[in-house]
Amino acid sequence: MTVRVGLLSAAHVHADAYVAALAEREDATLVGVADPDADRGRETATRHDLEYVSDPEDLLERIDAGVVCAPNVAHREWIERAAEAGVDVLCEKPLAATLEDARAIVETWRDADVAVGVAMPLRFAESARRARRTLEAGDLGSLRAISGTNRGHIPGGWFVDPELAGGGAVMDHTVHLVDLVAALTGERVAEVYAEVDTRFHDGEVDDVNVLPMELTDGTGFLLDGSWSKPDAWHTWGDATLEFVGTDGTLAIDCTGESLTHTVASGEEAGVHTVPYGADPTANLVADFVAAVREGREPLVTPDDGLEAVAVVEAAYESAASAESVAVETRRGASEPSDG
Repeated sequence: MTVRVGLLSAAHVHADAYVAALAEREDATLVGVADPDADRGRETATRHDLEYVSDPEDLLERIDAGVVCAPNVAHREWIERAAEAGVDVLCEKPLAATLEDARAIVETWRDADVAVGVAMPLRFAESARRARRTLEAGDLGSLRAISGTNRGHIPGGWFVDPELAGGGAVMDHTVHLVDLVAALTGERVAEVYAEVDTRFHDGEVDDVNVLPMELTDGTGFLLDGSWSKPDAWHTWGDATLEFVGTDGTLAIDCTGESLTHTVASGEEAGVHTVPYGADPTANLVADFVAAVREGREPLVTPDDGLEAVAVVEAAYESAASAESVAVETRRGASEPSDG
């Protein structure tokens, strides 16, 4: 079975990466691009030698699966339209810009006979896979603390428009490592305190944040998810975690498989990053295509996406109140376990 895939909006900066990953696969074919911004849709389609489909319903009738690369506030609409058409979906993160929309997406997913995956590629990084094996083996003893970073460039465009993005750096960067920590430890974030500000750039949204959190087993988790890398930085950013246990520590860098290449002169002068090793985005796409073919759920489901959105919403509430906030999902306020 060859999975017919459509790009449902090309607004996200990662849209090109999904097109590239799908183009490498023999078990999937890209049918076309639908985008309410006709100029953006046509430009993306032309750049990748694809068809621009002006009517999204036409594209949904012709595909088995879609990749939603729309602004955050539009994720719910695209997923609901795809579900009604019986089309499986891989949705860019965060699952939604609000907890209300995230809950609605979960209900749509549960009621419809479709698979819905959330784009959390860090789970597919080789360092994360090795970390899972180390943690499951108990080599660190009892976990005591976790710290992480997901610092990057400011993306610009709709990412800095609160009406389209729903927030700034907290919205954009928190979900990656919150999801990864949950996947690696089996624990959720129970409580968050947030220091949030706009310091590096002019604009209406936050670009710096530090989030001290507590997991459901009482483990502390500190995250810096700021847009703090300068424009001239040779990589987009980082994604790191350090685990501290009673018997040892473990540090991983999900973006560390790269070489730094400096060119002294000429048109290519400057510092460049050359990645090597497995591509987490390609592995994410492979899992999604396999899920569509096999009739199963992708590794990261809307339930996982909902948990991450709940942390984001609690972080913004904490920043506004200057108090710690319990993280709530569809189950209500999370309670720390006795462990």
